[in-house]
Amino acid sequence: MERLTTTCCVVGGGPAGMMLSYLLARSGVSVILLEKHPDFFRDFRGDTIHPSTLDILFELNLLDEFLALPHDEIDFVRLNVDRKLYPVADLSHLKTKCKFVALIPQWDFLNFMATRAKKFPEFNLLLQTEATDLLFEGDRVVGVKASSRNGEVEIRADLVVGTDGRHSLIRDKAGLKSKSFGVPIDVLWMRIPRPPNPPENNLAYITQGLFMVLIERKDYYQTAYLIPKGEFKQIQEGGLEAFRAKIVGIAPFLTPTIGEIDSWDKVKLLTVVIDRLQKWHRPGLLCIGDAAHAMSPAGGVGINLAIQDAVATANALAHKLREQTSTEQDLAAIQERRLKPTKTIQAMQVLVHQQLINTNPSSTKRLAFLLSVVRFFPFVRHYIAKFIGVGPLPEHVRTAPP
Repeated sequence: MERLTTTCCVVGGGPAGMMLSYLLARSGVSVILLEKHPDFFRDFRGDTIHPSTLDILFELNLLDEFLALPHDEIDFVRLNVDRKLYPVADLSHLKTKCKFVALIPQWDFLNFMATRAKKFPEFNLLLQTEATDLLFEGDRVVGVKASSRNGEVEIRADLVVGTDGRHSLIRDKAGLKSKSFGVPIDVLWMRIPRPPNPPENNLAYITQGLFMVLIERKDYYQTAYLIPKGEFKQIQEGGLEAFRAKIVGIAPFLTPTIGEIDSWDKVKLLTVVIDRLQKWHRPGLLCIGDAAHAMSPAGGVGINLAIQDAVATANALAHKLREQTSTEQDLAAIQERRLKPTKTIQAMQVLVHQQLINTNPSSTKRLAFLLSVVRFFPFVRHYIAKFIGVGPLPEHVRTAPP
């Protein structure tokens, strides 16, 4: 068995884990980041980098380099509801460096951050290394057991941070309990080629209880199609032809290319969960991001909330980890700080799913009515833009190289 030692072992190479590892290594803290896959290429990851995250990249002097990557920008959000366009959020009024959401595949964002983090000698990324258990001394977590291409690995660390998503092994092994909140939908995730001369993309299309999001990529739409929770098998039994018909019923301009969905293998089920740990920590261990609070895709805010968690964690712990003076009280303080914005966003997501964004035709009518009202009150669009683009408690980088 290979044995390694570090100050902080971060488990999970998503947005929270990557940003935390970057910030700690930048501050002179030895970090090992574990990622079980050989790369970051996963289609099911979201594509939105919001203004609050772009502000963080600016504070790290990385913004210009990041925006040089191929990306799209959304500064005004519209929804297509029953063939009518409704303005929803105007980001041009935000008090941020960038007044838009950057649309970029998440693997590009993660590769970008990993490449920059590798410039720091304290940063160590172990790909194809999957955490399998925690190491304990009494009640304290003192490291991680993992499996790699070359065999078993034991990593001892002053602090383990679980950033391994909504199905977190770390939180399970730590015995941390979560509370779930009901969500009436799941999502089917697929690629649909862009047809010739497509219309301007309005991001979301809603018709009589059918809801679909189209995220523009180079030559295809990354498509999220909402279904009633637990009904994927029933949809499959209805046949691909009926499924394709529902899609073009929502967005008729996809008719020329919908035939590309010629197998259920091209349709992935994403189970939507909203939950939150009652306690995010124990001695020697902290969970953040989706490992602490799984979010719905609504608003695309989960990525950015996870990054805010990472910045808050680095701000609180970088110096103390370097000096080996961190305590569980410091971990509790991080949860206390991040709990309010998490509760606020999750409460809003639960309300939106119960009343507006689900598969009930009556909810589509309610949504259309509310959006028709929003049309006449620009300040409401500004508030929605701030909620989505910035969030209830934006974090700013307080760490610096030693």
